[in-house]
Amino acid sequence: MKMLKLTAAIATLSLMTGCASIVGEKEQTVTINSSPSNANVLITDERSMEVHSDTTPTTVQLRKADGSYFGGKTYTVELSKDGYENRTMMISSNPNGWYVGGNLIFGGLIGWLIVDPLTGSMYNLSPDTINASLGESVATAEDGNSEITLVLVEDVPLHMLDKMQYLGKI
Repeated sequence: MKMLKLTAAIATLSLMTGCASIVGEKEQTVTINSSPSNANVLITDERSMEVHSDTTPTTVQLRKADGSYFGGKTYTVELSKDGYENRTMMISSNPNGWYVGGNLIFGGLIGWLIVDPLTGSMYNLSPDTINASLGESVATAEDGNSEITLVLVEDVPLHMLDKMQYLGKI
């Protein structure tokens, strides 16, 4: 009789959990690097709420779900540094293998439809590592538009001539 009760309790518990909730986490570590380093990082979520602010390189723990039913999180990562182009990248949540395959193989219908979607463990954030190259900024005019000025070599000041690089024939 005790064995029957123990088996029934284990079966009930297994039906009330999802594979992703057992194996997965509610948060994920995301690493952000930039070239050049020491760029400003601003991470906002899908509601435009600031989640994290720092400089590169940085590592941050981000929630995978917003707490609603099937509510995966989406983040916007903005990198900026004076003298360089700003970069904006997205981090999005996607169902992971434990949610898709684990619940299918192990018959976790309750996990598939209720538990995993509510806990957020069913998601992985992608990408989990950002390596951004900011590149050099193009000169801007007073009105904020990009501009480039061409000059003859003869018009370049002497102190700047040694900083010039030959790019070859065009």
